Amino acid sequence: MCPNQSATVKRSTNARHVLVVDDDHALLRLVSQWLSSGGFSVVACNSFEDAKRELTVHPPDVLLTDLRLGAFNGLQLVILANEQEPHPLTIVMSAYDDPTLKEEAERCGARYLQKPFSSQAVISSLTSVM
Repeated sequence: MCPNQSATVKRSTNARHVLVVDDDHALLRLVSQWLSSGGFSVVACNSFEDAKRELTVHPPDVLLTDLRLGAFNGLQLVILANEQEPHPLTIVMSAYDDPTLKEEAERCGARYLQKPFSSQAVISSLTSVM
């Protein structure tokens, strides 16, 4: 799912552009809805490859990605995003409360958001630094 694959896409000139990446379709839809309702412009991708393409074509203001994306790691997307100018805010989501993963995310410049989370937690993780 991404713009060319009937993804959730809501772009406006005023809204902050958020790229949401998760291979769990239900969670991807839910988080995208929360962010859209919160006034963000959202593009949702359910695969690493689609997200990588989207990062290069339409660099986001915020990258919100799952840590585990099949054979890939969401931190790979964070590293790709950090190579862009300006650097987007990056947040990785994970169901694991793992200090090593948190530390690795921080080393890559990403915030760590543990699942399960509420809509308020997701939105505040974005708005607290914007």
